[in-house]
Amino acid sequence: MSHSASPPPEDAPHILLVDDDARLAQLAGRYLSENGFRVTRASSAAEARERLRAMEFDLMVLDVMMPGETGLDLTNSLRAERAPAMPILLLTARDTPEDVVAGFEAGADDYLGKPFDPRVLVARLRAMLRRAQPPAITTGPLPLGEASFDAARGELISPQARVRLTGAELALLTTLAARPHETFSREALAAAMGLDDVNERAIDVQVTRLRRKIEPDPREPRFLQTVRGKGYVLKPGP
Repeated sequence: MSHSASPPPEDAPHILLVDDDARLAQLAGRYLSENGFRVTRASSAAEARERLRAMEFDLMVLDVMMPGETGLDLTNSLRAERAPAMPILLLTARDTPEDVVAGFEAGADDYLGKPFDPRVLVARLRAMLRRAQPPAITTGPLPLGEASFDAARGELISPQARVRLTGAELALLTTLAARPHETFSREALAAAMGLDDVNERAIDVQVTRLRRKIEPDPREPRFLQTVRGKGYVLKPGP
């Protein structure tokens, strides 16, 4: 007689899986559960909002092409709200460079094209969880004008408040802050962030988003500077 797999423990990472394709959501949800994730499903953006109000999640897996409010719309909305910057992975049947960049511009941390191998989904989610955990760094906070970045805590603090960073923004800033004044190529940044297969434009998008949060004038960056033909460098200072 066969035995069903035991449910994941209560402290397992909790995934909100949002997709209007019931069959795909069922199969993906079952595979995630079998691989140590707790899974809550939603079939629309509206239902996802209800789940988010009622429960806490570590990650969201979100389909882009849903009727009504799309996955991109929901991502944009969540990033604009005063809510924790939960990592978001977008599922999309359209994975041209333009579509991928649109997802990152909306505030997604990663993407996966449909159809996908569920093993790849699990690997991506585990990598996102690792990136969301700040590394153990003992050096003090880096000054960024009136703000400062504490890599050990994974916090960007301005005189007014703690600034919310997405998982991708935190990974980018942590990578650059680990070796200030050193130039990183786009390829090196993508690899350090666990996004080896992401096109260079996606890294530029994350840099643009981060500059809006750390620069007094993002059009004339003082701290996160472009090194023409080479990449990016973080130059902390008062």
